[in-house]
Amino acid sequence: MTIDWQPFVKLVAEARSFVITSHMRADCDAIGSELGLALALRSLGKHARIVNGDPVPPHIGFIDPSHEVLVLGQDVTANDLACDVLAVVDTGAWPQLGPMADVVRTTAARKINIDHHVSQDDLGATVFKDTSAESTGRLILQALDALGVPLTQAMAIPLFSAIGTDTGWFRFSSVSEATFAAAARLVVAGARPQAIFAQLYEQNSLARLLLQGRILSNVKSHMGGRLLSTAITQNDLRAVGAEPTDTEDVINRLLGVAGTEAALLFLELSPAETKVSLRSRTNLDVNAVAAVFGGGGHKAASGVRFPGPLCEAEPAVLHAMCKAMGGGGVKA
Repeated sequence: MTIDWQPFVKLVAEARSFVITSHMRADCDAIGSELGLALALRSLGKHARIVNGDPVPPHIGFIDPSHEVLVLGQDVTANDLACDVLAVVDTGAWPQLGPMADVVRTTAARKINIDHHVSQDDLGATVFKDTSAESTGRLILQALDALGVPLTQAMAIPLFSAIGTDTGWFRFSSVSEATFAAAARLVVAGARPQAIFAQLYEQNSLARLLLQGRILSNVKSHMGGRLLSTAITQNDLRAVGAEPTDTEDVINRLLGVAGTEAALLFLELSPAETKVSLRSRTNLDVNAVAAVFGGGGHKAASGVRFPGPLCEAEPAVLHAMCKAMGGGGVKA
C-alpha cells in the first residue's frame, strides 16, 4: 500500500503552526513518530508542539530527553492549542486519544492522521495510512522524504526506537525488506541500535521486574494450551510499586510458550475499566475480536478498553477469543 504524500507536502507548505498528538499510554512508536515529525517541521521553519493526554511513560523517558512532549491539563490547556494543522499519529481511534479527543473534535485547524493500524474512526482528518507498514515511525520517515528534510541524529534515534519496538526488535511477521532499509538509513544518520536496545530493555526498575513476575505467575491455559491469558490488578501494581505502563511487552512472553497460538493480558485500570491486550502468532485476526468490544489495532496485535471491571472483561473477551479460535468459549 503506497501513500500519496503530495497532499501532505502541500498542507505543510501552506501552514505555519502544528500541534501533534497520539494515543494515551504512548509507546515508542507514538512518541518516536511525534518527535520525528516535530523536528522535521521545525527544520522547515514551522512551529510544532507535541501535546498528549498523559506523560511519557517512565520506562521510555530516554526517547524524549528534552521533554518535548507536553501534557494537556499540566503543561498547556486546550485554549493554548490554536494552530493551523493538528496531526494525530499512530492511532485513528477516538477512545485512544483520551483528553485530547475533545481538542481534536473542536479544533478549527485542518487535521491529518498518519497511522498504520487497521482500525479507523472518522476523525475528520485527511488520512495517510499504510496498514502493511510495521510502524508509524517508518511512515514518518516517508513523510520526511516527501518534504525533502535531511535526517539528523535527533530524528533518527526516536524513529529507530519506533520501528525497533513495534517489530519486537525486528522479529515480528510485519518485518520486511523495507523495514531493514529504513533502519539502515537511521543508523547511518546516527541511531545506535545497541544503545537504544540497552535503554529499552536493560534499564528495568525493580518494580517493573517484580510486576512481570506477578504477571507470569497469574498465567492461565485455555483450549489445551492454544490460548494463554493473564491478569493484573491495581492491588498487584501497588504491592510492587509499579505503574500500568510496566505491563508493556510482557504479553509477548506468553507467545513464547510452545503450542501457544494467542495470548490475552487483562489490566485493571479502575473498578469500571479494563485494558485488554490481544496477540496472535497464527492467522487468527485479533483485530476482529477487539472490534467486538470497540477496540482495534492489527491482525496480530490489538487492544481494547473494556468499559467494565476485570471480573466482567475477563470472561467476555476470553469467550470471544475462544469462539474466534474455533472453540465454544471458556470460563475465566
